[in-house]
Amino acid sequence: MIQIKAAPRIAGLSSGSLMSAAPPSGPRSPDDSLAAVAFPRLSPEQIRKVVDSPGARLKQPRAGEKLFEAGDRAFAFFIVESGEIAILDESGDTPKTIAIHGPGQFTGDVAHLTGSAPLVSAVARVDSRVYEISTEGLREIILRCPELADVILQAFIARRQLLRESGDFVGLRLIGSRYSRDTARIRDFLSANRVPFTWLDLESDPAVTQLLQRFGLSQADTPVVAYAHKLLLRNPSNRELAEVIGIRRPPEPAVYDLVVVGAGPAGLAAAVYAASEGLRTLVLERAAPGGQAARSMRIENYLGFPAGLTGGEFAERAVLQASRFGAILSVSVTVTELTFDTVYPRLRFDDGDTVSSRCLLIASGADYRQLDIDECERFDGCGVYYAATYSEAKICAGQDVVIVGGGNSAGQAAVFLAQHARRVFLVIRGDSLHEKMSSYLARRIEATPNIEVMLHTNVRRMFGSRSLTAVELVDSETGEIRRIESPALFSFIGAVPRTDWLSKAIETDAWGFIRTGPALTGDPSVDRRRDAFLLETSRRGVFAAGDVRAGSVKRVASAVGEGAMAIHFVHEYRKYV
Repeated sequence: MIQIKAAPRIAGLSSGSLMSAAPPSGPRSPDDSLAAVAFPRLSPEQIRKVVDSPGARLKQPRAGEKLFEAGDRAFAFFIVESGEIAILDESGDTPKTIAIHGPGQFTGDVAHLTGSAPLVSAVARVDSRVYEISTEGLREIILRCPELADVILQAFIARRQLLRESGDFVGLRLIGSRYSRDTARIRDFLSANRVPFTWLDLESDPAVTQLLQRFGLSQADTPVVAYAHKLLLRNPSNRELAEVIGIRRPPEPAVYDLVVVGAGPAGLAAAVYAASEGLRTLVLERAAPGGQAARSMRIENYLGFPAGLTGGEFAERAVLQASRFGAILSVSVTVTELTFDTVYPRLRFDDGDTVSSRCLLIASGADYRQLDIDECERFDGCGVYYAATYSEAKICAGQDVVIVGGGNSAGQAAVFLAQHARRVFLVIRGDSLHEKMSSYLARRIEATPNIEVMLHTNVRRMFGSRSLTAVELVDSETGEIRRIESPALFSFIGAVPRTDWLSKAIETDAWGFIRTGPALTGDPSVDRRRDAFLLETSRRGVFAAGDVRAGSVKRVASAVGEGAMAIHFVHEYRKYV
């Protein structure tokens, strides 16, 4: 909880207030400084720019009237002229006031631009006068007024950060067993999409039984997702969950200028540049924005961030940046087919919907390979994981864990989990930690006392009934076998490109990675009316970038560069058609 002293405008601080719309004077802690960014007071000139914009209208809500509610699919941006607007957290058992906006202040957060549903509600504390601006009107203001945009966007980002770091914001409730694959799937989906939630574990949380009784459910009905006193979904699919929280957006029937398949670093970079240059852009993402990079707990070698940043921060800010320029992102969309039987390339989704685009960028990335162990699939989600986040760290607390892989992803996971686990065993097939891992990361691992590096070692067997309990390892040189009691194994080996949905007209190499530019073969079926651009595939107007592209450098910075560069070639292609 953020404690701010001597702040006369803080509502309900004693009962867990998170934020104040009026930070105190005098010396400030880092939390106070963040609150000052989160709750600025606009100058009369800034307010005039907003209220004079097309579509702004004056409203006079009475005391107690709600302006918007958590979960609304469409909600407006409000600037207070007079009175007070309270921001409520209604996700817990007792509603709490977390901020009060007075004259010159405004409501809202990143959900306005990303299209997701708001996490909080807004209600007039007293009879008030406010100016209402639609989301589209807000986006237009942000594009027209850079100085005002900086204030609003920084406030939006800071508010979401304060909400996450408060420690007492419940958000969605996920009720389910740690031994359930569906619980793990839902937990991973919410975590990867940066949706605040609280996981109530059937095996350890004392509040579970009472909460299930309130909903008229038993443990056999779990996993379930709830908000406050409302049951939302029973064992939802990722698509159902994405629709409820507002991150899955149906495609429009019109033809897009550019459709990007995949919202990893390459796809997000392409979306930012394409939308900022006026291209009508749609981004389709199967799982969550950021790709594998979003699962990194610390990216330290990305240019311009000497202190590093988390993968989640990178993904969230990139999504906000793309959304600011008007790119549309739709999550939990699985592309099943690419066809060229109409004027423009057409994509078909697993739910039957289709979308057409003048140009297409394939940035669908790659997945980590599954270990070639008989028991591996049985323990997926209940002992075997492909990302190390705070959700997995909770399971590993005080335990021994096994990480398989010798690249940067495995190294970052080892350093992160070492802060939570008793011991971390880093299993590498090769004979050197430095072979595939960045030097700074390898040195950090060698200096961490509770990380043990096991060279020329492979996983031989896994044990457990409902979940993983032990891993058997074998030294490929000596034949020595070692059994480690562990509830979690993290696999970061190899990469399998997400190209199973591609048309045969798109040339790939022997491993399924997409060939582009000079790497294309002389196959007579390939369109050779002109030489392909550097990132162009064997089908003209279709480009590839990032990990899915054959010969790409598997680094965040290079993927971002390829995504940006692809838009240059999109413009060049459009000159020919």
